[in-house]
Amino acid sequence: MAYCKIQQAEIFYEDIGEGTPIIMIHGFSPDHRLMSGCMEPVFENRTGWRRIYLDLPGMGQSKNNNEITSSDEMLNAVVEFIQTIIPDQQYVVVGESYGGYIARGIIHKQEQHILGAAFICPVIKPFAKDRIVGKHQIVKTEEKFLKTLTQSELEDFKTKNVVLNESTWVRYNQEIVSGIRIADIPFLEKVQKNYGFSFEVDQSVFSKPSLFLMGKQDAVVGYMDALALQDKYPRGTFATLDKAGHNLQIEQPQLFNALVMEWLARLED
Repeated sequence: MAYCKIQQAEIFYEDIGEGTPIIMIHGFSPDHRLMSGCMEPVFENRTGWRRIYLDLPGMGQSKNNNEITSSDEMLNAVVEFIQTIIPDQQYVVVGESYGGYIARGIIHKQEQHILGAAFICPVIKPFAKDRIVGKHQIVKTEEKFLKTLTQSELEDFKTKNVVLNESTWVRYNQEIVSGIRIADIPFLEKVQKNYGFSFEVDQSVFSKPSLFLMGKQDAVVGYMDALALQDKYPRGTFATLDKAGHNLQIEQPQLFNALVMEWLARLED
């Protein structure tokens, strides 16, 4: 674990393994534990990959980011971080939710350096009013376990997840809530006012191995908008998983692991 000083921030990151660099970008509010929690199990028996998990500015342990006021500047900070950590190298990028939006911005700016990309419940349209989403729907409950939670814990759990059992609860707290608790909320509110890029992403065809994982019950970003990108990602696997919401990676861990491993295999071919 270390810091990387760039022009507009000091980025905290965790660097694991050796081989092809793979940049992991979490969503808006949590920190790198969201990504390491779901991705590290995939690499337990897989070598040849250098996993770089960063905390986006204003989130986790990153600091001194007050000059950043928009997603454009957030993207520039991530690109500068990548160029500093792995200068002039080719790499793979993985993004979850807002991190998926940032990843598509990276492709727009650095496509020649990118070997492949994966997107977990990605933000496709930055503004909620433009998204095709359904209503929040809980599909599985473990009633005996839910009775052990306080009312406030239960309310938070019910509104953010669609599979309400003990394993989801444990990972939700360890990998997601833990990061949200230390986020710089005033900073995030400032960036939210300029949440959309000033340019259009997906202008070109990205013909490298890619993966889109969407939750059928994702009421935050939905899945329909991602499916509309299939022509732009001709080597993309697009999987919409039932019994999965915006926290797909902890609600459908077996399918998540299998699909990510298949994507990595395509990158290794």
